Amino acid sequence: MLSIVRKWQGIFAALIVVFLCIGCSKVPSISYNPWQVINVPTKAKLLDIGFTGNPQHGYLVGSSATLLETNDGGNTWKPLQLELDDPRYRFNAVSFAGKEGWIAGEPSLLLHTTDEGQSWSRIPLSEKLPGSPITITALAENVAELATDVGAIYQTTDGGKNWKAQVEAAVGVVRNLERSPDGKYIAVSAKGSFYSTWEPGQSAWAPHNRNNSRRLENMGFGNNGQLWLLARGGQVQFSDLTKPEEWLEVQYPELSTSWGLLDLAYRTPDEIWLGGGSGNLLRSTDGGQTWEKDREVEEVAANLYKVVFFNPDQGFVIGDRGVLLKYNPQVKPASQPEAA
Repeated sequence: MLSIVRKWQGIFAALIVVFLCIGCSKVPSISYNPWQVINVPTKAKLLDIGFTGNPQHGYLVGSSATLLETNDGGNTWKPLQLELDDPRYRFNAVSFAGKEGWIAGEPSLLLHTTDEGQSWSRIPLSEKLPGSPITITALAENVAELATDVGAIYQTTDGGKNWKAQVEAAVGVVRNLERSPDGKYIAVSAKGSFYSTWEPGQSAWAPHNRNNSRRLENMGFGNNGQLWLLARGGQVQFSDLTKPEEWLEVQYPELSTSWGLLDLAYRTPDEIWLGGGSGNLLRSTDGGQTWEKDREVEEVAANLYKVVFFNPDQGFVIGDRGVLLKYNPQVKPASQPEAA
């Protein structure tokens, strides 16, 4: 009798697994995979990517002072070695405006180039700088904006010789921070319990409570100024364009999964790509109303934690363990044979 009960318990457990898998498969698959896996000669943690005024010439940065250069639009990369006092620097961000570029890192590191990276000089930073640099945005010749991991924001207009504070007080330790093209910032607190916003002209950050009990994972700006947020449990949410202080209904792009959502980026005003854990990559072509999954990318054994588009035809996804995906708009769906 006991063996029969155990047998039925096993069958029941198997049925539950099948049911859950069926639930996962309800997310439609995209018709073709436009992402190409790029061989990057490093196992360091990659953190950011940037291109000069030449879309073929760019740089990848990461942990352990990792700096890689491409001259063919990101198809191949070669490592570069900078003469630094410590090889353990973490390069958090890279940004270019034409030939002028910047690399921000920690502890308290800022590098500057005016010749597309042929040579780099170190910009001294004050010992009183609140926090460590985590983002740098090249805005124009000699103009750049630097932000730290406690929300301090500074701008230079003379190539890094002098810096002016843009906000009077820091916001506290943040887990991530993003800048919009028009100079606004949004920062998620280290524990994901709240977020803060700042825009030019304000003297201080404005704190905001999260919408529900789910911990915030990441936040950012859409092409039209709309805010987006990712929360634990696979949640995606967009702000209401007609009521900026309110949020639209929570979405679950892939219900019945436990992997996290890590980053989101717009390829066009309507097409969105969403990266997550365990090689999960999803796309929406209607501004986030419906989603479909790129199942070929699931074979990539990495968490996809940064999605970047420089223009509709140039995009990259950065994953852990040196994984890099390049958007290839030349890839098209396989043609179907004509009916006889």
